[in-house]
Formats: sequence, C-alpha cells, structure tokens
Amino acid sequence: MSYAIYVGKNHSRTGHAWLAGYGDEPSSHWLEIVPAADHGDGARIEVGVGPEADMPGRRITVPQARHTLRHMRVSYSYYLGVPAPITNGGVNEAGVAVRDVWSTSRAELREMTPRDQTGFNYSDLARAVLERATSARGAVDLCAALIAEYGEATYGGNSHLFADEDEAWVMIQFAGGQGLWVAERLGPDSIRASRPGYVLEVPVDDRDHPDFMWSPNFVSFARDRGWYDGGPFDANAIYGDGKGRWDGIRWIEAEMTKRAARPEKIGLDDMIWAVRTERLTGDTAGYGQVVPLARAADPALAMMWHAACGALAAPFSPVFLGQDRIPPEYGLHRYLTSGESHRFQDTRKAVSGGHDTISVVPQANEISVGAFQQSKQLMYLMQLLGEETLNPVHAAFARREDRLSALVLSHIRVAETAISAGCRADALAVLSAFSNTELTAALSLVRDLCRGLSVHATHLPEGPVSFPQTW
Repeated sequence: MSYAIYVGKNHSRTGHAWLAGYGDEPSSHWLEIVPAADHGDGARIEVGVGPEADMPGRRITVPQARHTLRHMRVSYSYYLGVPAPITNGGVNEAGVAVRDVWSTSRAELREMTPRDQTGFNYSDLARAVLERATSARGAVDLCAALIAEYGEATYGGNSHLFADEDEAWVMIQFAGGQGLWVAERLGPDSIRASRPGYVLEVPVDDRDHPDFMWSPNFVSFARDRGWYDGGPFDANAIYGDGKGRWDGIRWIEAEMTKRAARPEKIGLDDMIWAVRTERLTGDTAGYGQVVPLARAADPALAMMWHAACGALAAPFSPVFLGQDRIPPEYGLHRYLTSGESHRFQDTRKAVSGGHDTISVVPQANEISVGAFQQSKQLMYLMQLLGEETLNPVHAAFARREDRLSALVLSHIRVAETAISAGCRADALAVLSAFSNTELTAALSLVRDLCRGLSVHATHLPEGPVSFPQTW
C-alpha cells in the first residue's frame, strides 16, 4: 500500500514545496538514472498487462515519444503480475516528480473490468510522465490523452500524485475499462497525503474550475449506473472505496499541519520523519524518497533523497540527476527479484536448450552487498528486538541526514558556480563522487547497526513481528 505526501511551498522552511513517499511491493527494488534519448520514426513501446496479471489483459504496442527526458526513479520486479520493470515514479529533468499510490475503485467497477483489458498500466503512466511531462498539469493532460486513446489496464483502481515547483495534482484512475478519471489541484497552502489516493467532492457544475479536471464521461456514467442523481458529487463515495480519508491519512495530515504552524515550518527533517515513522512505514515499504521541488539552476542539479528500503530502517542519501553512476550496491540484485529463483549467472542451462535460465541481474552487481537486502536485515532486527531500537537507530540516521543537508546545499552552490564558469563536467563529477560516497557510507552505517543489534538477538519470537501501524 504505497504512500505519498505533498507539502506546499508556503509551509516550507526553505521556500519550496516537497513530495515524499514510498512504494509498497514485495519484490526487489533498485535505484536507476535513465538518460535522455531520441527515438526514430516508428519506435514503439509495449504497455499494459498480460494474461498472468491478477486482473488480466492483453499487451499492446504504442508509439514512443520522439524524445524522452532524463530522469531518476526506483524500479521493482513484481506487483500483482504487472510486467517488470515497474516504477512508482521519481523526478525528471523538467522538475516534474511522480508518486504512484493505490486507490481502490468500487466493487462494481472492478467486476466490470474486461479480462482482455488493454492500455497503459499504472507504471506505464508513471514512466510516460517521467519521460515526457514538463509540468504537473501537463502530466495530467498526458495521462488523460493516453487513457483516451489507448485505454488503461487497471489492477483495481489507482492514483498518481504529480508535482512541480508551482503546484501538484492528485489524479485518480478508476477501474472498469471506462476511462474514468478525476484530478484535483494542490497549491502552495496544501498538505496532502495519499494512503490511499483520494479525491472527495468535485464541482461538476463548473467544467472550467481551475482546481479540478475529469474525464468526459465522469458524471454521465455515474448517472447512467444510478450512482448519482444530483447534488454534491463525492468522487470517493461514488467511484471509490467510500471510506474517504483513511485514519492514517487523517493522522499524518494533522501531524504535518501542526509542524507547518511552527515558526520554523516544515523542513527536510520533517519530510523524512513523515516517511520514516513506524506508524506508517514497515516491511511493505520498498524504499524511501523525498524530492525538494525547487527549480535547479541546471537540470543536472535536480536531486532527491533516497533510502534503500523503507526509511524505518534505512538512512537517506542525496542523488543528483546529472551524476554519471550509482554504486552497484543500490542497483538490481537477485534478492527478491521475481523469476530469479530458476535462473543462473552462467550459460550452462541456456546452451543445452533451457528456457529463461540466464539471470537478468548484472553479475558485477551480485559481487556487492545489496543495500536493499542489508536494510531489510536491519528492519527485521528492529522489529524483533522491539520499540527500544527505534530511538537509537533513528537518532543515528538523523545526525547523518542533518549533516548531509548542509553539505548538499554547499555542493550545489559550488556546482552552480562551476557550471557558470564553463566547468559543467567537473561540477557533475564532483556531485557524482559526493553522492556515491554518501550512498556507500549509508550502507556502512546500516551494516554497523546490524552488527550492534545482532548481539541482542537471542530468544527471539518465531512469528512475524512488526510495529503497530495506523491505516
């Protein structure tokens, strides 16, 4: 059950908006930076879901954009049978950030979804936005156009939160194969969590309302089904799960509103807390991501804070869009990668006619310690040993992140000066070295904490143990 939180710039200590969150999936997760690319006439991509998906469909090919933007994202290998690699989003060179969060549609819509559904799945839409969108509003327009032309392949209802430096939009895509969607604008005074994504009352009598958009059939379909006969149009009650704002949403939005009311407002430490708190984050969280929605002097200086697994048990480190590499420890590994249990790192089975026997994981990655797996080990130690582990572990993370916050600003200022002086390549080399050093140091900290906690790991309970969460 993924999670996103947006904080408008009027609540920000540093004068810019924030977008943070994580994805909830059982499989491996890895960080990647995807370069910009030009695509020739006739280039096509495959989208949708196949017959193996929990809600099956048929894959189709659609035209690729002539140019795709540089972006960074976290990818993963399995969720409800959606073809890998899958992504919830990240941030691109235009400063557009994406988070994907589940948003269950009403039962009738799920049941009427065609078993041969076609179109963009949730990850396809997130990837298309990262590759093509230059604004948050443009991201909604892009997804609406893709759904209208090709359809949407659903897993039961979904949402995205698109954000740029000026605004954000929550877009809900409803199940049913009808192309139903709605989007709500978030502005500088907004504090909004998606867990799940939601839109409540929609001013359907004002088609030109600046804060809402919806599909052409949004009202008429509800009328035809007998779900709406006038009056306020509550999108969640009519098309969604009918639960409105879940308890976890109410809690975190209230907590962040309290923090925003302080003289110091909301900073990086607060955004990290919002995706680290054990009340919202546990084993299901595959990574942590915090994006400062600030205009970069150069697109290569756009950055995000990345945690290798759920931030409950992983420290954040800076990653810059212009850096040339990431440590192999943060790349794809075989641990929890779907399909790897029957594959090998040599060709012996392949040369004798074996099918799907060669690992998709780079062999060079496998000789490194996987940051995702190591952070999971720390998480399980914390859960087994109990709540007394939370304060010391999180204090160690926070001390490091506080130091890094100042260092990041210093590095960006120096990089801006170097780029202005014509030394762009040198600036990016320094940022890349800085980020890679800190990502490696973060993993070392996790390993040290694992060693320290392991000495207490005696007489442990046999069953799964976790910290209480609010849903």
